[in-house]
Amino acid sequence: MVKRRWVVERTIGWLMHHRRLVRDYEARPDNSASMITLAMIDNLAKRLTAETTPTWREPLQPQHTQNT
Repeated sequence: MVKRRWVVERTIGWLMHHRRLVRDYEARPDNSASMITLAMIDNLAKRLTAETTPTWREPLQPQHTQNT
């Protein structure tokens, strides 16, 4: 097993949160590289600002109601 394989797999997982990167829509490799760069900038900015946006991957928090 490759020592740092999990780092690569985690990074690819982060990139897959960006819809345009899920499929290879770009015809030119430089356009694809630019989209990957923008996606990583977005990921790093979200991590630095601790921004969280709910997605379909995150379970909803149950709402507590009082029984009276």
